[in-house]
Amino acid sequence: MALSDQLTKLAEQAKKIEDEAKKAADEARSELQARVQRASEAASQKAQELSNKGQETKEQASDKWTQVRSDWAKHVAKVRGDIATQEAKADAADAKFAAELAEADAYDAIDFASAAMEEAEYAVLDAILARKEADELTVSR
Repeated sequence: MALSDQLTKLAEQAKKIEDEAKKAADEARSELQARVQRASEAASQKAQELSNKGQETKEQASDKWTQVRSDWAKHVAKVRGDIATQEAKADAADAKFAAELAEADAYDAIDFASAAMEEAEYAVLDAILARKEADELTVSR
């Protein structure tokens, strides 16, 4: 798949997440819990796929992306564990604090995704430039 197609797919995914978040605000608690469970499973699956991809392409990938994949998988596991722990302890007094922690995690995840998108832009442009340079050198020889 072309890099530009990957970026289009990423933009579509971001729009879908935005739309789903807007709908979620109006859902009943039970519907929202089911949605959260599905999103958690999907995120865990994606983190596992990313981890597997990192292992499969370890020789090809730069060390920085291998480390990012590893760190991300560890982060996801820790956040899931923290959320599960908070949910187990939750009562009326702790609910507000748990909500604030969950919101902070969401903001952090969005900030991370934003930074990753900036890095993706750089990586795509750098890859396009590298390909052009390689093509020019091939033609000139």
